[in-house]
Amino acid sequence: MRFEFATATKILFGTGTLAEVAPLARELGRRVLVVTGRNAARAARLLDDLAAANLPTIRCAVPHEPTTELVRRAVEQAREAHCELVIGCGGGSVLDASKAIAALLTNDGDLLEYLEVIGPAQPLLQPAAPCIAIPTTAGTGAEVTRNAVLASPAHGVKVSLRSPFLLPRLAVIDPVLTYELPPAITASTGLDALTQLIEPFVSGRANPMTDAFCRVGLVRVARSLRRACAAPDPAAREDLALASLLGGLALANAGLGAVHGFAAPLGGQFPAPHGAVCAALLPHVMEANVQALCARDPDGEARRRYREIGRILMGSASADELAGVMWVRELCEALRIPKLRAYGVQHKDLPEVAGRASQASSMKGNPIAFTAEELRQILQRAW
Repeated sequence: MRFEFATATKILFGTGTLAEVAPLARELGRRVLVVTGRNAARAARLLDDLAAANLPTIRCAVPHEPTTELVRRAVEQAREAHCELVIGCGGGSVLDASKAIAALLTNDGDLLEYLEVIGPAQPLLQPAAPCIAIPTTAGTGAEVTRNAVLASPAHGVKVSLRSPFLLPRLAVIDPVLTYELPPAITASTGLDALTQLIEPFVSGRANPMTDAFCRVGLVRVARSLRRACAAPDPAAREDLALASLLGGLALANAGLGAVHGFAAPLGGQFPAPHGAVCAALLPHVMEANVQALCARDPDGEARRRYREIGRILMGSASADELAGVMWVRELCEALRIPKLRAYGVQHKDLPEVAGRASQASSMKGNPIAFTAEELRQILQRAW
């Protein structure tokens, strides 16, 4: 047995941990670029704390999923202000932008040179500027991953900037920051977290450490996602924040699968939030995987793992792999997860999306290779 495990230098989890950021930030830099979403309200406490610690700050807003041009502009802004530290406080888009900005602050050349698919994916040569990642949603786990997903509108795709240097110096997960998320965002980000626990667990790169994270995270999502969407519930919010963190730790070290393989071209071509796309696809990818494994690898490890997922989600030792699929399908129906067509995807677009998805890096982590017809059927069911 051989495996690698890498994550953020330090992780702080728990209610009230946001208050610990400013003193720790002083150890990493004296001028700070604070990256937030369109509305900086959730970062107000952080900004006040930084000001009280006499740390000069400038702010960069990420109003939508980050683009290559947004990152370029933010890097220029940070350089002009002589920023030494980047703090991202927001959802997955904010954290991905923050990691990319920190990396480009210390590495010469254009962003395109370092990107996959649309660029030569040259390696970053210098460690990134210190980065602190503070999620305000419970879904992406981006605070502990070593890549940043960026949209390139000119190419119509989402691509990754990928390097061990992108791991933040500090990840701070304070569940309080997720308390006011509306039900729809709680649902889509929570299902993204669920996806990022299932896909690493059935991946061929799974290892004992990631397995442990996935098992604990699956239990937390199973007992708390509906509760968090239905009513204010601090315990459920804490469960989802932990599940998201554990999913990030797992995917960063064991990879993903077909849901994210589809999400890459869909997110690049259509104005669809990543979590919403994953939510729309998850039950259909799970069903296709189970059917393909039963037909082509009935005695394999991946089928056994889908059976274990079913037992965890159902809370029953007698559940099988199809029970897990039904549990997720019923959850998506109860949470009123929109179909792909809600985001402007037309039926005529499906063949092109399937073709692009087949080449996506995440698709290579799927436990079984899908045929072209299986890819088309998944999209059809999710459409």
